[in-house]
Amino acid sequence: MFDTILSSPGMNEAVKIDLRISRKTVLLLHQVIEHGVSKKGEGELFLFASASEETLTELKGLGTDCLQRAGLVELSEKLLQLSNPNKK
Repeated sequence: MFDTILSSPGMNEAVKIDLRISRKTVLLLHQVIEHGVSKKGEGELFLFASASEETLTELKGLGTDCLQRAGLVELSEKLLQLSNPNKK
């Protein structure tokens, strides 16, 4: 059903969205996107299972763009290092 909705006419059209969200929400949104996209193939979320690689790349770009606009790239990287001390 979800695949049908994603393939309906107009779903690939770009939209402009003016968002005003807290930095905390930006960090959480980025983590949700990264976690969901990185889990593709291993118990993946239903929504990500139907998405093409192009769509997932666009979604990751959105998360990264939000981090950059909020000035949180460095903080996000440091939090990632703290949560995964074996990764650099």
